[in-house]
Amino acid sequence: MALEILKKLIQYPTVTPLEHGIYDYIQSLLPSFRALHIEKGGVKNVLFYKIPKNYDEKLAWETLEHFCFAGHIDVVKPGGGAIVPRGINDTQYNEQNKGDWIYPPFTPTIHDGYMYGRGTQDMKGGIACFLKALQDFTARNEPQIILSVLLTSDEEGDGIYGTQYMLEILKEKGMLPQYAIVAEPTSTNFVGDTIKVGRRGSINGIIKIIGKQGHVAYPEKCINPVELLGSRLGQLAGVNLDSGDSVFSASKLVITDIRGGIEAVNVTPNDLTIMFNVRNSTMTTLESVKSHVDSVLHGIPYTLELKQSSKSFLTKDSSLITLLQDSIHEITQIEAELSTSGGTSDARFFSEYGVEVVELGVCNDRIHALNERVLLQDIERLEAIFFRFLTNVAKKI
Repeated sequence: MALEILKKLIQYPTVTPLEHGIYDYIQSLLPSFRALHIEKGGVKNVLFYKIPKNYDEKLAWETLEHFCFAGHIDVVKPGGGAIVPRGINDTQYNEQNKGDWIYPPFTPTIHDGYMYGRGTQDMKGGIACFLKALQDFTARNEPQIILSVLLTSDEEGDGIYGTQYMLEILKEKGMLPQYAIVAEPTSTNFVGDTIKVGRRGSINGIIKIIGKQGHVAYPEKCINPVELLGSRLGQLAGVNLDSGDSVFSASKLVITDIRGGIEAVNVTPNDLTIMFNVRNSTMTTLESVKSHVDSVLHGIPYTLELKQSSKSFLTKDSSLITLLQDSIHEITQIEAELSTSGGTSDARFFSEYGVEVVELGVCNDRIHALNERVLLQDIERLEAIFFRFLTNVAKKI
């Protein structure tokens, strides 16, 4: 059962970027899978992959389609004063180390239909489900497709040498998948109610409005940047930058900080700095954000810095989505909603390499929180969905 796998995964204190030998345990679950280990900058990545028995490996990569389950084994720190064990066999780790948690965060504990522990939702729960589904499916079937699992120990951190680096290596080796499911916790109320088919991008900006500092008693000798911004503020922020569509909400410029002056009541500011973020759809770009700022602030002196920290993407008109929706409905009778809400994820890196990618996982109400937990029933259902999905994929080949 996936629950037994999840229990074991939680015991590994894989706070970013530590791996603590968890890949060895996962390899033991998939004995027929080969492994490509890539390590850089203290980050450990692995691709477990299965080539059909009747294929030479080189020929398989050249001719067969490749489907990949992906995820991250790293977790955020537990917080609340909880102690992180030194490893899975830390004999000093006990009930006294739980801090403000109900139970020690790296001791999986079942209570009232939930399993408690750091990573139960984000995202060892999803990983346990696809590992068990692959384990059971490959024990009974030999589909003419390459099946794989891509895992990283750095998604919660900078991620520079995580999934994006691993995909770069796979491209060089001719091992990129055509399709991928990232097991991020996407569900809202019930497992399978939401499939992420894309994500908004993130654009960060800094505007500096240039004024002239002076004494408040002589305002005619000052150029007050606060007054320059004045009535334009409502035109700059809070307005729609695009119209949105059926899967993307409208992009907005959201101000996160405004500061200026020298904290004196009798001196006007010399300049005013505005920090902002835009969670952008595929309809809003770095260039269109610049044009928006230029049109609103035209005629006043200012500087603008823009940086796209992550790009938006959308997977559409894909058989992957149809197969996954069908699999969810067959197990749960739920019609999954297609969504692009939430923050960024590693799915965006797959998209940049032309991989058709979606995300599906358990509910996300306790991610990164104290007393993170997952409903036992959700694990059972997600395991069944992934197994059904693999079965449906095999039928289509």
